[in-house]
Order: sequence, then C-alpha cells, then structure tokens
Amino acid sequence: MSLLPASVTLVALAIVLDLIVGDPRALPHPVVIIGRGISALERRWNHGSAQYRRAMGFLLTAVIVLGTFTAAWLVVTLLTQLHPWLGLAAELWLLATTLAIKGLAEAGKAIAQPLAQGDLAAARHALSMVVGRDTDSLDEPEITRGAVETVAENTVDGITSPLLFAVIGGAPLALAYKAINTLDSMVGYRNERYADFGYASAKLDDIANWLPARLTALCLWLAGSGLIGRGVTVSRWRGALAATCRQAPRHPSPNAGWPEAMVANLLGVQLGGINFYQGVASHRATLGSGQMPLNVAHISMTLQLMHGGWLLFFTLAALTLWGLR
Repeated sequence: MSLLPASVTLVALAIVLDLIVGDPRALPHPVVIIGRGISALERRWNHGSAQYRRAMGFLLTAVIVLGTFTAAWLVVTLLTQLHPWLGLAAELWLLATTLAIKGLAEAGKAIAQPLAQGDLAAARHALSMVVGRDTDSLDEPEITRGAVETVAENTVDGITSPLLFAVIGGAPLALAYKAINTLDSMVGYRNERYADFGYASAKLDDIANWLPARLTALCLWLAGSGLIGRGVTVSRWRGALAATCRQAPRHPSPNAGWPEAMVANLLGVQLGGINFYQGVASHRATLGSGQMPLNVAHISMTLQLMHGGWLLFFTLAALTLWGLR
C-alpha cells in the first residue's frame, strides 16, 4: 500500500514527465485550447458600456474556469470508466501540461548561454521570447535582470501554483488554475480595452496566486541556504526574509514581488527599475540591495534557487496533504 495519496504520486510522476519531455510542440496543449476559447468569447462579449463589459468579463471568467475544470474531469472520468489505466494516463498527461519546469529552465539557459559568450544580439532575442519589454538595446546587466525577474516570477505561476492546485484537486483543479492564469495573461490588463472586461480575470488570478507566491518566497529562502558560499552570503540569507517582507508590497503585482524580492535579496542584486514597452518608459520600484552588479552568473544562480524552491514547495505540500489525510 502506498504511503502517499494517489494524487501526490501522480503529481510526482507528472513532474518527472515534465522534466523529461517538457512541452512537445507535436502534441496538442490544453492551454492553447483555453486561449482559443478566451479569444472567441472576448471578440463577442467585449463591447458596450463599461458596466456591461465588466459583467461580461465576470461571465467569461466563470465560463472558462468552470468549463476547463468540467472538461478535464469528464475526460479523466470517462477514460477511467473505459479502463483505470487510461484514466491514470490521461490525468498524468494533463497534470504534466500544467507544469513548466523544463521550459522555464531552458528559457533561462537560452538567454545565459549566448550572454556568457558575449553574443548580446542572441541573448536579447532569447529574452524577447519570454518578456514583453523592449530588448533591442539592453546591455548584459539589463538582459540578466530581465532573465532573473522572469524566472523568479514564473516560478509561481509556471510551477508552484499549479503544483499546489494539482496536489489538492488533481488535473481538473490544476487546469482550472491554468485557465485563470491564461485569462489574466490575455485580458487582465489595465488599459482601455481590458480595464473593465478583464477586471474579474485579473482579480481571480491575484487571489489564486496569493498563498503560493508567499510560500514560494519562503521555499526560495530555504533553498538559498544551499547556495551559501556559492553566490549567497550568510548575512544576506539571514536578512533576506525580513527584507522581502518589506519590499515585496512595492511591486505593482500583489504576488510577483514576493519571489522577485526574495531572489534579489538572496543574490544581493537589484531588480526592478525602468523598462521600455514599445518605446514608452515604465517605472517599477526597485527590489533588493544592489550590492552586487548583475551579470550572467546570476541567471544560473536563479535557476538553482528555482529548482530548490519548487522541490521544497512540493515536498511540503505533499507532506501536509499526507498529514491531513
């Protein structure tokens, strides 16, 4: 008899599957289907008065999230009725599609490798694949900052948040979370087109990531103890937790500031500052101490923190669920 709940065992296998195969382009991805549904409904519903758009935005959020949960539950249930192994295989694959451990690590390495070789053009291009900011004129410190911020922030919505929801509710709940995250990335903007229509999506994403973001920062801090003497000093590690609690609320996102501030304080670098989007400057509060100048080595260190952080996060989540059962 297994000591761990079946859902935790499946999530662990999904982690292994993601680490091995990542996101094969040849296979259909649920997030792509979710995105197409969002686009189709947005074109039909995002019009009229601000009040009407906000109401339809709430409806969009409910339809997409509940529809995704129901569809995943039906697929797993129906295939389980055909044969238990079919149901397990389907849930395993669906769980793996919610994780981006290998993809995020590869994205970081794709930036770091040409940057280490002095190929700024290739590093800028690789960074442009994962950020929305202008990258054409960035130097090594700014390219590094973009990579570190991306890895730190996406550790939450690409790894730890889906892991938490997967452990709690299996593939249906993990995919419902991915639907929330996809909604926010597509319509959760504070501009003229989406300020009202995307209001519900943005708020639900904030709620869904609130606890995972803070727990991830704690797990990154714990993982940072393993880098003491290899990029993290004892004094920085000791002070990182308190500094992160002070600085994280400065970030415009209620959640992204937690992993970013923790990584910045552990590494002794400064994140945030000025980004340009289509030539328009966007100012963000700075995070961290800025003791160390940013360089390509900090991308590798951030990836090490990411791996240590999600591993601790999953272990703690699994042990907690095991204890509750």
